[in-house]
Amino acid sequence: MSLMEKLNLRELKARAKRRMGTRTGNRRLAAEGRTEEAEAKLLKTQDEILDAVAEMRREYGIRRRVR
Repeated sequence: MSLMEKLNLRELKARAKRRMGTRTGNRRLAAEGRTEEAEAKLLKTQDEILDAVAEMRREYGIRRRVR
């Protein structure tokens, strides 16, 4: 299972938790679901940024300043 699949799975789990809390009237469960969903989105964004940086480094190489 790749990292992206894990992150998507994490987001789906959090969304299900939020919906379950909303439907049952459990405000605490809904709040936990919202928090976990936001965390999953942040982790997904972090992974996308790191991938973009790695791709740029591969394409352009690491340029160091000459002193």
